This record gives sequence, C-alpha cells and structure tokens, in this order.
Amino acid sequence: MKNIVILLFVCYTSYLAAQPSASYWQQEVQYKMDIDVDVKKNQFTGIQELEYTNNSPDTLNRVFYHLYYNAFQPGSVMDERNKYLPDVDPRVGDRIPKLRKKEIGFHDIKSLKLGKKTVTFNVNGTILECFLPNPILPGETVTLRMEFLSQIPLQIRRTGRDNKEGVRYSMSQWYPKICEYDAEGWHPNPYIGREFHSPWGDFEVNITIDKSYVLGATGVLLNYNEVGKGYQAIDLIVPEPEGDKITWQYKAENVIDFVWAADPDYVVKMKKAYDGTRMYFVYQPGEETNENWSLLPNIMDEALQFMNKRYGKYPYPQYSFIQGGDGGMEYPMATLITGNRNLGSLVGVSVHEWMHSWYQFMLATNEALYPWMDEGFTTFGTNETMNYLRTKGVLKGEVQENEHARSYLSYGNLANSGQEEALSTHSDHYMTNTAYGIGSYSKGNVFLNQVEYILGEEVFAKALHRYFNEWKFKHPTPKDFIRIMEKESGFVLDWYLEYFVYTTKQIDYTISSVSNKGLIPKAEVTVQRIGEMPMPLDVLVEYTDGSKEIYYIPLDIMRGEKSQDSSLYPDLAYNVLQDWNWVNKEYVFKLKKGKNKIKSIDINPSMKLADINPDNNIFENN
Repeated sequence: MKNIVILLFVCYTSYLAAQPSASYWQQEVQYKMDIDVDVKKNQFTGIQELEYTNNSPDTLNRVFYHLYYNAFQPGSVMDERNKYLPDVDPRVGDRIPKLRKKEIGFHDIKSLKLGKKTVTFNVNGTILECFLPNPILPGETVTLRMEFLSQIPLQIRRTGRDNKEGVRYSMSQWYPKICEYDAEGWHPNPYIGREFHSPWGDFEVNITIDKSYVLGATGVLLNYNEVGKGYQAIDLIVPEPEGDKITWQYKAENVIDFVWAADPDYVVKMKKAYDGTRMYFVYQPGEETNENWSLLPNIMDEALQFMNKRYGKYPYPQYSFIQGGDGGMEYPMATLITGNRNLGSLVGVSVHEWMHSWYQFMLATNEALYPWMDEGFTTFGTNETMNYLRTKGVLKGEVQENEHARSYLSYGNLANSGQEEALSTHSDHYMTNTAYGIGSYSKGNVFLNQVEYILGEEVFAKALHRYFNEWKFKHPTPKDFIRIMEKESGFVLDWYLEYFVYTTKQIDYTISSVSNKGLIPKAEVTVQRIGEMPMPLDVLVEYTDGSKEIYYIPLDIMRGEKSQDSSLYPDLAYNVLQDWNWVNKEYVFKLKKGKNKIKSIDINPSMKLADINPDNNIFENN
C-alpha cells in the first residue's frame, strides 16, 4: 500500500500548475471518512474529519455544509420547486411526497467539533449552518470533526437505493459536504436537483459494508487483495473475508467530490488504455448488458486517444464506468450510468460523462452559476468524440458533416419560442426546465463552437489547450475563458461574451439585395443585420461555372481578422474585406472582376453561425 500512495503522490503533484495570477486563490480540503453501512436498514453511520485550509484573505466566522439527502423528504425545497415548474422533471414528478419514513433520505448530525471545541449549528433543509467558536483566519488550517447518521433514500434523482435497474446503492451527494467559499463568498445553495460547486482537495474514504457487496468508486482502491468477489474478474486471488462485513479503502487526490456504488451482483472488468490509464467497467451481468458492456472497453480506449489529443491529457490514474443512478451523472474519476442500453446509447452516455472530466473535474467552473460551461462544453466534446468514433469505424453510424447541428437547431427553436433566458441565469433560478436544459447543453455548445468560428479552427485548437493547461485544477469563470481566447488570438472578445451570455439578443443576417442581376464585375451585395447581435461573417459565393470563393467580413470591435480555415474552405480564394462597423445595419461589398454569373451566395456556409432564421441566409440567382 505504501508504494501505491507514493505513486499517487508523484502522479498527482506533477499536474499541479501555478496559479493564474497573484490575486487568485482557492480553498483546500482534506476529507477522511469512515462509513459503516447497514444494508438492512439502508442507513450508515459516519465519522468525518475535515481539514480545511482558508486560503482566502477573509476571516471566516461560520461555515456551511450541504446535506443533500434532506432533499428527499416531503415538503423539501426539491419537492416544492418541482411542483411549480410548468415542465416538471419526470424523474422526480410527484414521487417525493409519496416517500414513506423508511424511504426518505436524511442526514442526522450527531456532533460537530472544531478542534476540541463544540460547534453550534442549525439545519435548514439541505444546508447546515455552523457557528464557529473560533474564527478561521486567512492562511489557517483547522480540523472539523463530525459524527452523523444518514438514511439512503429510495432512488429518485441521481442518488439513492434500488434504482429502476435494480442497483442497490448509487451513492452520489451522499455525505455532508462543506460548501464552496470563493471570491464571491459562500455558496450554500439549497439542493433542488441541479448543479454543484465544491472546493478542491483529497479524500480518504473507508467504506464498511456487507461482504457480499462489490463496489466501484472515485479514487484508487488501496486494498484489492482484501475485497470481495467482483474483483476476481481482474485475475486477482481474493481470499474469502472473515466476518459479515469488509472495508473498502479508497484514496483520491486533487478532486472536488467522491462517489461510490455497491451491489451484490456487480462484476468488474478492467482494461488498460493505450496510455496506461486503468478503465474499470462495473455492471450487473445479464442479457441486456453482457454484449454491449464487453464492447465498451475498446471503444472507450479509442475515445480517450482523441480526447487526450483534442482537449488535454487526462491526468488521473484510472476512470470507472459504473452502472447505477437514473441516467448519466458525472463525478471525479467515475460516472454513474444506467446500463440497459443499446450500444450507441451506452457509448454516448459514457463519452459524455467522461468528457466531464475535462469540463468540470479538471476545469471546475461554478456549474451552479455557469452550467453552460459545464454541460455545454461537455456537449461540444461529446459531439466531436462521437463523430471521431464513427469516422474511425469503431462505432456504427453516419459521419456528420456538422456534428453540432442538433445543438444549433435546439437553440434556434428555444430562441424563437420566447422562453429563452440568459445564460447568466443561476441554474437554480431558471423559470423552466426547458430553458435551463437547452440553454446549458445546446446554447453552451453553440457558444463554444462559435468561438471556433470567430477565431478559426487552428487558433481555436491552440487556445483550447491553453485554457486547459492554465486553468486545470482551478475554478475558471467565463471571463477567464474568454481572456485565454483573446490572448491566443489577439482579438477583443468581450462583446461576444456580453451579447451571447448576458443577454438573449439574437443573430439574424440576410442578403437583402444583389445588384445587376448577379452579373460581375458590377455586382454589389448588400447584407443586412436583422438581429441585435453583431458577428463577423464568412460569405460563400458560387458562380455558374462551379467556382467558389469566400468573402470574409470582420467585425470592427474584434480588432483583428482570422486567417483562412484550410479545413473549412480548402483551395478557395479568401478575400478579406473591410471591417463591418457594429452599429451599422447594412454592409455593401463588391465582387471581384470575372466573367461568370453568380449562382448563389451563402452567408453561413459552415453552419457555425447561430443565425436563428437560416431560411434567409442564401441568395439564389434563378
């Protein structure tokens, strides 16, 4: 075990990067937890020692904890919030009010001490407010020791017991977790089933449970040679444990959360990826799982090769795909996914949840404030990775010319529906699940894909890696992201962030007229901006002889011009025009001299411009 711990230390610390600036800081936690599970009562007792380092310049007189299990009680904030949304989440529905006493979730805090002094506290739903006997000074490290009893709720949303596929325990959001404190203060958000924000730190978790159970979890399992039957699938000689229970010992470093799952029927398969990353596949064997889960390891190995190259190197020693939960939910070094799926669906959810390792578990934005940087960026990576797998032939399906087209369509429908809310809306405060979901996943994806459109593919690829390298293991904000894009491109991009994130102003351009019936050299093209949001434009002109050329119209407030995208417009003439002044509604440009007649003009040939009315984007000279 000693050698394993030393190896972990070397691996993790080699990825710790310098802070982005002298003024940046983030809090640090060290969790040590001993958990004893009673599988008959569906309860567990816990002892938690939390070493908390206050790296902020502020003196802290109180701290807050999340008590997520308290959401699974009639009358909870999750229950009440779900009742009044016009588009209720069907996974929750009216199930919480129907929970019986033995089916609800709860955290009963027995004691809490700061050092040797007792801490007084109040429980308000899913938040524990603690009044410290001594303040935590800037730069100080203290230890908070908690004893608690928890009941695992009947699985309703993400966490709990006995999900629809019969998995006994899906243990996410399962422990009292200290809230994040950052430059914006404390974030004690009541849990309504949406997003999270957590400090970086290390976890040592010992889980004692009935010896018939097999576990999968965040972190590295330190006592392979002692645990139960499931890990015999990795060609280990595992002795039969003495007594009724056994303790599973896990260690995870430089993560923001810890998840685990347990079931007596789990089997565990392991494959070393091309770079040595250990991939674990933890699932219930059966007719609906055996074939597809046996194909998953090789496909995910191929996916990792692309993700490492495109988005930055996955730094942890392993990753676990665990059957459980109520769909797909991401956690550090592991995911919970429902397993009875066809192969395409299984691969899709596996890619998406692992992609969250980049856009949430290495680049840990406050996803409660910026869910689009979490789900949207992950959707972007998922779409690209799935298309890559189809291109390589390891996954059946048609290779898509524009793998993000569905996100553009979804965003466009929302924008035209009148239900759109600004991406700057806190995730808990969207008025509908539709606006939250499409905004976070689809519009967030469109945001990133349009940055690629503005910068050009080559510059964007470099900027994406720079963002990863400078902000991994930290908490970047939208401004941090856009500054990296500016530094790499030389452009000014504050306008893009302000329009697309902080407002619901829309992009809509059209070709209002073409003079001289499209005959050149005298033809003039007038482009009109109908929407309120300005953007640079790539205009594709096709002539009757089949030749094509690009007219690129930069936007003046960009303060720069992108180079030709060789992958988008190979071998085409690339004409850079004068800047379009953003206040002007119209822009007129002349076509160059030639002998051919115009066949068509397209102001969005790449389909990367999120124009909400694509029907008026093409002029055809009939």
